[in-house]
Amino acid sequence: MLGPIAIAIIVTLVISIPVTAWIANDRCKKGIEGKIGNAEDKAREIIDEALKTAEAKKREGLLEVKEESIRSKNELDKEIKERRAEAQRAERRVQQKEENIDKKADALEKKESQLAKREEEMRKQREEISRLNEQRIQELERISGLTSDQAKEYLLKIVEDEVKHETAVMIKEMEHRAKDEADKKAREYVVNAIQKCAADHVSETTISVVQLPNDEMKGRIIGREGRNIRTLETLTGVDLIIDDTPEAVVLSGFDPIRREVARIALEKLIVDGRIHPARIEEMVEKAQREVETMIKEEGEAALLEVGVHGIHPELVKLLGKMKFRTSYGQNALKHSIEVAQLSGLLAAELGLDIRMSKRAGLLHDIGKAVDHEMEGSHIQLGAELCKKYREPAIVINAVESHHGDKEPTSLISCIVQAADAISAARPGARRETLETYTTRLKQLEDIANNFKGVEKSFAIQAGREVRVMVVPEQISDADMVLLARDISKQIEAELEYPGQIKVNVIRESRVTDYAK
Repeated sequence: MLGPIAIAIIVTLVISIPVTAWIANDRCKKGIEGKIGNAEDKAREIIDEALKTAEAKKREGLLEVKEESIRSKNELDKEIKERRAEAQRAERRVQQKEENIDKKADALEKKESQLAKREEEMRKQREEISRLNEQRIQELERISGLTSDQAKEYLLKIVEDEVKHETAVMIKEMEHRAKDEADKKAREYVVNAIQKCAADHVSETTISVVQLPNDEMKGRIIGREGRNIRTLETLTGVDLIIDDTPEAVVLSGFDPIRREVARIALEKLIVDGRIHPARIEEMVEKAQREVETMIKEEGEAALLEVGVHGIHPELVKLLGKMKFRTSYGQNALKHSIEVAQLSGLLAAELGLDIRMSKRAGLLHDIGKAVDHEMEGSHIQLGAELCKKYREPAIVINAVESHHGDKEPTSLISCIVQAADAISAARPGARRETLETYTTRLKQLEDIANNFKGVEKSFAIQAGREVRVMVVPEQISDADMVLLARDISKQIEAELEYPGQIKVNVIRESRVTDYAK
């Protein structure tokens, strides 16, 4: 970088060269020789002036540099002082933290030593407590004459008896409270429904009797070498029993529709009087057509009686076929109509859909119309038929769940289940064979006798009640509640029966003495 003197010299030269040239030129014009001296003087003056100016600029520059260096030094000194002060403050903070850490470490050491002392004291106390506990147990065993295990078993037995007693009391109170609250409404609903619905009692199931005008008609029915009776049995699939019964022929068959066809055909033949194979075949065909018409009319009459509409015609025919189907002697169609009416009445009491309830009740046993012809239970067959003919999902679930095979998904399904039980369990609704009846009574007594503490049991009230006599030394009053509950649960799990069975547990203590 050029200094102030060099700059001044350069400026002087730059100025002086043109001036000198101009002077020289001027002097040339006026006379070179006369003016050279003046030009040199002029140039010398200019150079001197330039040198002075350069010297002044130089001094000014030096002064500015000195001032700048002084100012920079002052700022640097100030910054150094500030950093030293900051470093001193940081050093003091670090020193203070170290002092605090040292204090905390001392406090922790004191606490650790105190904890160690306390742990030692607690260990000694535990040892002392353990020793005293052993002494106490030994003293208790000596006083009571029982070991610790025996005492524990005794205490557990006492607690178990107390808990059993409290459980029995609680169960009894809850059952009474639930029954008091539920029985009132349930009894009101069921009684109102039953008293508004009347149905027929038991009907015959496997035989039909045809009255004859005279005993001579028996020979005509049998025909020459038995051809008439064989033709009738072959065409209808029903057995004709012709015995010593006066003026009567018994038709025996498992299929009620075939039996009805045979009955109608035989009655027509008796009225007509012409009994031979060709006439028998003609009358059987007419009877079949009459029965088909009757089936359709019965199904439509059932719908009209219940007040249900929009059921598929095939389901209507199947309903009509149920007129000839019985269960424990109870007519299946009458039972379905009764269940539909009861379902509607119960639905009205509970504020549910009455029409849907009646529809589900009417179709709940529809599978019984085909269970002679197809494999499967009437529940499976009924559900498949309802699905096939596009019945609502509520109806399908009611069919599937009315015997508890599936869980009900609506209150209507529960209503149908209850109505089915009411219809089946009412007096006179169903009858059982003697063998089934006696077997169920024996199973009732066997179930009760298998429980510990039961002395003997008796099935009474036509199997509606089982009376259980218990050993009073083995069964307490609290145990009786649990025993009755357990017997009821096992009966529900193992037996099938209409209605309900009452379990009556009796505990009796007798003391006999003689005055001499």
